[in-house]
Parts: sequence; C-alpha cells; structure tokens
Amino acid sequence: MERGSDKHGPRLDDQQKHETEGMVRGGGSTHAEEWKETESMPWPGEESLQSYPPGHEPGTPEGITRRGVDIRSDLARWLSDTSWPASKDDLVQHAEDVAAPDEVADMVRSLPDRRFVNIADVAKALGLGVEKRRW
Repeated sequence: MERGSDKHGPRLDDQQKHETEGMVRGGGSTHAEEWKETESMPWPGEESLQSYPPGHEPGTPEGITRRGVDIRSDLARWLSDTSWPASKDDLVQHAEDVAAPDEVADMVRSLPDRRFVNIADVAKALGLGVEKRRW
C-alpha cells in the first residue's frame, strides 16, 4: 500500500491533499473552509467597512498638511540620528555628512540660527505645522 507521506497517517494525508487541491489545479481557493479566506483590500476611492476608534482614523492629522507630513518624514529620515538638541550648524553639518538630498539640505540651511530640540521643532521653524493632539 502506497501513501503520500510516512510522517502522518492516511487521514491527514487526504486532508492536506484536499486543502491544497485548489492551489495544485490553479482554479480556486487554497483553503478547505471558506471562513479561512482573507478579505480583499478596498480599491482606491472605495470606502472601507473598517471602523477606527476616535482619534485613530487614517489620514493627515489635524494641524498639518499632507505635504507637511511628507516633508517632515524626509527631514526625520535624514536628521533623526542627530544628537538633540542641535544647532542649525550641527544640523547642516549632519545633513552634509549623511549626504542628504539637496532639497533636505536646502531646508536645513534655511533654518533660523538657533537650537532645535527635535524634528517637530525643525518642522515648526520651517512653517510646516505640527499635528494637534486631542486630550
């Protein structure tokens, strides 16, 4: 008597064969039970049925624009490993040391000559806005 595996019994072999039948044939689900199927993601512009707790909705936080979020993200990518607090000169030197893109280096050079405590402080000095927290 020939079996598909010598590690488990014929009942488990048959169950595994049934579960992978769709994948082997390429025409259907790879799960034996429909409830195990993952839900598809909504298409762009299509509303999701996902509900979020208040204050945790996706999107741009209140007090800052989408462009501001992107710019602050770029600044953080290139400046986050700076020793804080840092002066404008420290930030310019760090941007040059890590070979930050020209647009990031130009923004850092345009900062006022003072000390900054973190990326949010830099963003505020550049007029990008800072998200407002709800307490």
